[in-house]
Amino acid sequence: MTLLSVNLNAVAQLRNRRDLPWPSVTGIARVVLDAGASGITVHPRPDERHIRRTDVFELVALLRVEYPEAEFNIEGYPSEDFLELIEEANPHQVTLVPDDPAQATSDHGWDFVGKGNFLTSVVQRLKRPDRRISLFCDPDAGETGIAAAKATGADRVELFTGPYGACHDDPEAAERQLAILSVTCKAALAAGLGVNAGHDLTLENLPAFQAAVPGVAEVSIGHGITADALLMGFAEAVRAYNNVLD
Repeated sequence: MTLLSVNLNAVAQLRNRRDLPWPSVTGIARVVLDAGASGITVHPRPDERHIRRTDVFELVALLRVEYPEAEFNIEGYPSEDFLELIEEANPHQVTLVPDDPAQATSDHGWDFVGKGNFLTSVVQRLKRPDRRISLFCDPDAGETGIAAAKATGADRVELFTGPYGACHDDPEAAERQLAILSVTCKAALAAGLGVNAGHDLTLENLPAFQAAVPGVAEVSIGHGITADALLMGFAEAVRAYNNVLD
């Protein structure tokens, strides 16, 4: 079974529209974990436009006390502030992304060859026996890119599935993107890297992804599951996604 980590950025962004404490990020974390999600993902950005630093530590406390088996995954660009946050919060998984602070959302993976030395230094700083490091990966990274990702010492790559998600109204383009993702996933697994995936995965496109790209350990889903939760509630949305992933 591919595990489901629920990204709570959209929940935090909705809360931040008002100077009010709801919807509660920790409250929704409880709902999705009780419904069967395996973990929680957050992507704090420097301007705190959605997840705030305080959210990170409230989630740390929640998971350690009430959900010790759940995984906490923190995504972000490895600035010094981010690295210090990771060292203090000590999540189970860190997903490094090459985001510019001004980006609305992640839209590309790392240049593993060009940024190899930089990524190696970051991975060496963050990696611990109880913490895995994942690197955001373009769908067409290729064997050379995957080899360079492996050389950094990272444990996993996360396949950027945005281009696949963008093909929601073009089945032929979706098939082409799935073929590209499959090649990269196979290369990563052959290199000894675990594989995660995320970005614009939905109940509609996840079954085809699962069939075409086997071996994915974990998917991180935020926007799609939040959109579905507006109609069916977060608990039922989590159960629906887990039914697809099972």
